Amino acid sequence: MESILDYLGTAIYILLGLIALYGVYCVIVLVRRIAQKRFASVKRADDFLDEIRDLLQKRNFAGVTELCDTPAYWAKAVPQLVLVAMDNRDRKGAKLRRTVSESFEREILSDLEYRTSWIATIVKSAPMIGLLGTVVGMINAFAKIAGASQQGIKPAALANDISFALFTTAMGLTVAIPLVLAGAMIHVRIGKLQDAVQKQLGDFFDDYEAATEGAAKP
Repeated sequence: MESILDYLGTAIYILLGLIALYGVYCVIVLVRRIAQKRFASVKRADDFLDEIRDLLQKRNFAGVTELCDTPAYWAKAVPQLVLVAMDNRDRKGAKLRRTVSESFEREILSDLEYRTSWIATIVKSAPMIGLLGTVVGMINAFAKIAGASQQGIKPAALANDISFALFTTAMGLTVAIPLVLAGAMIHVRIGKLQDAVQKQLGDFFDDYEAATEGAAKP
């Protein structure tokens, strides 16, 4: 029984280390992907929308598609959503806006939310794994106390078990607390991304509808 608990204690250390590394990996990936989806500055977003506006005024829809399909815009959310709008030009008004909005939620936000859900899972599970280590350490400590009358007990061995019990709890919290802060920071960035995309798409649709309605007039 004691050997099993010793192996379990080692496994707890390894597991806490692995989930800490995966949590850091998820944070790095999310920060990079959010940065890729957004324009580097408001000016760059405005410059892009100005180019789109000029092409729409000329009814050069092929030019809009070609511009959005350049390598500089492959990772950006708004240009790729403009491509979705160009591919669904047969849909009008609210239907087109809904199609683009659904594409944004399905292809961009869902991936970000998937990884944020993993961060939330790690935040919840790390303290629980640390608590499991605490229980294992206390079981070992009490087992040594129970056997003290037959074989005696070394205080150092007992202190080692208690130290393990407390240390795993501390490790669990050390993993969870920074990820809580990182998760909050990522949610703020995702919110800013949504706000920016909605505003920029609103400007695009205003220009698009002005161009198409103007052409429809006799």
